[in-house]
Amino acid sequence: MVATSSPALLRRWIGLNLRQLREEAGKERSEVMQRLGLSCAQVGHLETAERLPSKPVLEILLDFYGKPDRLPDFLRIVEAARKGKNWWDKLSGAVPSWFDLFLGLEAGATEVFSFDAYVVPGLLQTPAYAEAVIRADPELTDEQVQQRVELRLGRQNILDRTEEPVRLWAIIDESVLHRPRGNTEVMAEQLDHLIKLGERPRIDLQILPLNAGAHLAQSGGFQILKFPGEMTGDPGIVYLEGLVEGRYYEKPDEVALYERAMTRLRVQAANQEDSQAMLRRAAQEVHK
Repeated sequence: MVATSSPALLRRWIGLNLRQLREEAGKERSEVMQRLGLSCAQVGHLETAERLPSKPVLEILLDFYGKPDRLPDFLRIVEAARKGKNWWDKLSGAVPSWFDLFLGLEAGATEVFSFDAYVVPGLLQTPAYAEAVIRADPELTDEQVQQRVELRLGRQNILDRTEEPVRLWAIIDESVLHRPRGNTEVMAEQLDHLIKLGERPRIDLQILPLNAGAHLAQSGGFQILKFPGEMTGDPGIVYLEGLVEGRYYEKPDEVALYERAMTRLRVQAANQEDSQAMLRRAAQEVHK
């Protein structure tokens, strides 16, 4: 049974396990539709956890799949998912509906792989740098900016949580180190912060040199989230963020493509020791 306080990840576990149990039992969705008296879409919503199953539905499904003994576990997780609270609920004005899912999955992730070509990744930003990046949108009020900064800093708690801090592999394009965000003090602080983070045991930070040549992620940055071992059969998700919405890829072949891109980027990027040297040189230039 998965142990997490993230309602989004609990929902993912429920949907994933209901689908796996159906497939292991050799049942088609059409058979489940007939047994429950639901439409194909409604059954699909159960297996993606867009809709949480009630106790009667779980009793029927688990019996149909030959796993009635799993009922207590499912009931506990469904209840936890239903009652769970997200730390960012108080910042709802700063969270677009399409980003809420990402926040929930990121909060429950055990591994994060990221490539950023334009800015320092949000998990590694200082408050001042984050504010400078967010203020690029002139339509935001001061209150909205501060809420978004608070949201970004709150996400960083996964790096320091008591139980199983996330393992982060971050690759940053070298151009990001020289692209001003805010004034020189903001950039100097951010670069010094990256140097310190790069020394932490659960953070692998690499810089992709300008002369690295072509690579599979030339269209822009992305993140890959991996989940606890209890999420058997879950390939993880890939997240890409745009101006209008975020895009999620979670089919195994889609995730595998981005994993291949990440592996290639790690080979092309400077190793951690050389990356630290690049960060120190960039910081020295800013401090002049």
